[in-house]
Amino acid sequence: MLADIAGYSALMERDESGTFARVRSFREDIVYPQVAEFGGRVIKTTGDGFLAEFSSATAALRCGIAIQRANFSREATKNDAERLHLRIGVNIGDIISDGGDVSGDGVNIAARLEPLAPRGGICLSAAIRDQIREDLGVIFEDIGEQHLKNIARPIRAYCVHLDGQSALPEATLPIPDKPSIAVLPFQNMSSDPEQEHFADGLSEDIITALSRIHSLFVIARNSTFTYKGRSVSVRQVGRELGTRYVLEGSVRKSGNRIRVTSQLVDAENGRHIWAEKYDRPLDDIFEIQDDVTRAVVASVQHEVDLFEGDVVSRDRLDVWSLLKRALRSIYKLDVISLEDAARLAKQAIELDPKSALAHAYLSFALHNLALIRRSPSIDEEQRRAQDLASKAIALDERNEFCHMAFGTVCGWFGETDQAIAALRRALELNPNYSLAWGILGSVLAIAGDAKGSIEACEISIRSNPRDPSNFFRFTSLAEANYMLGQFEAALEWAQKSVERRKDWFRGHHWAIASLVRLGRIAQAQAAVRMYLTQFPQGSLVDVEQFPQKSATNRADLLEALKLAGMPDRPR
Repeated sequence: MLADIAGYSALMERDESGTFARVRSFREDIVYPQVAEFGGRVIKTTGDGFLAEFSSATAALRCGIAIQRANFSREATKNDAERLHLRIGVNIGDIISDGGDVSGDGVNIAARLEPLAPRGGICLSAAIRDQIREDLGVIFEDIGEQHLKNIARPIRAYCVHLDGQSALPEATLPIPDKPSIAVLPFQNMSSDPEQEHFADGLSEDIITALSRIHSLFVIARNSTFTYKGRSVSVRQVGRELGTRYVLEGSVRKSGNRIRVTSQLVDAENGRHIWAEKYDRPLDDIFEIQDDVTRAVVASVQHEVDLFEGDVVSRDRLDVWSLLKRALRSIYKLDVISLEDAARLAKQAIELDPKSALAHAYLSFALHNLALIRRSPSIDEEQRRAQDLASKAIALDERNEFCHMAFGTVCGWFGETDQAIAALRRALELNPNYSLAWGILGSVLAIAGDAKGSIEACEISIRSNPRDPSNFFRFTSLAEANYMLGQFEAALEWAQKSVERRKDWFRGHHWAIASLVRLGRIAQAQAAVRMYLTQFPQGSLVDVEQFPQKSATNRADLLEALKLAGMPDRPR
């Protein structure tokens, strides 16, 4: 058992001699007698705590409960700021005796569990919980697996809630209406102290970048950095800062490489939502910091959007709930989901005609529906989508999704200058918006800027490699490489697009055309037959419906498809 007093430094600063005397009295009147009563031994004391060992898990926990109850009764007449709030951590394991001290993994874990306990409470490992057979009159709360500092394996932990007047309640803040997130300082896991500056800088950059996302409520650095160097549970952070999500991570240097790990956790129940690691060569430290920041922020934005759509109850019909579900459906990018997204967005507009996001989501859903269904009235539907996106911007000019939606539809009509301006504006508002980078790459390909298209698409994919809409990026990379005469690369990207989404006709087009330019006519003809199996009404008309600013590029694609045997008109 390892214990210490929460807020001890503040108490000492206010009344050093009085606090010292109170702690000594607490130790002599409560700690020593209770530990002895339960057959334990106090191994050592510190200024504000103690370490003790017991012969059984039950004895240790019963002693901890007795100490907390006795202390609560002793301190009950004092105001909260003046009370001695004890935190206790309990673990079971082998110990190593070293003179009058002990050490070992068991002790280290107890030391890491202690800060996870609430004030006036106890935190114990699952190894202890598994050995408790009798009813001790307490409630065990499973707080999930904890990644403790300098402990290689995750440790499942439990908080103990005492009956009656027990652990003092933690101060809590209400959860904001919009998704809220706290970014804890990333831990430096290497022996190089220089990486401490990198870890702090990375944390600060991620906080700054997330703060630019219109849909997120982000806790400021000054609040989250108070947890630096402390072992705290994400649930505690969520309660104390009033956030739904916590992002935590670590930095480790090995030779000339650096590894950054990050994970997004639901602070309400400790559930892991997303985790990723990034390995980079240690060349330009600032470039690495920017690169990893972009990747982490893009993934976090995407995962929060998906998770929010999952957890919203279908029984809730307020605007916020409808929009969360609509965005979740948009990300699935299939006909049924997009139809559902459009329906939900329409409901949101009926409830709030001034909702910018409702108009933007309806625009984006209708645009993608028209593309995937290859509707006969595609131009009419796209014009409606463009009008909705334009209205969304008028309602909220500072929302990046509204500008992204407008740029997307403008790009369809070949209005590339207007589309690029809208997408650049979205990226001004949120520089790490991977979806906007990806759509910018598609529009630049339509505009004939092959190199710019490749750069934007690569940023998008690297920022959010799990985005289900990346098949659009793959198609644009195929088109851009084809324009540069890099037909092997074009074929590779086109095949990736077809593998990801067989019902997206443009991936097939660039695969067939690349095979023709590589002289693989038989393979191109086989690809056309596969295309016609997937799209029985497929023909060169499909190409004519798709925007391409360069007449030369369009003619080149049409010629290649015709050489492979693509019909002129639908059969």
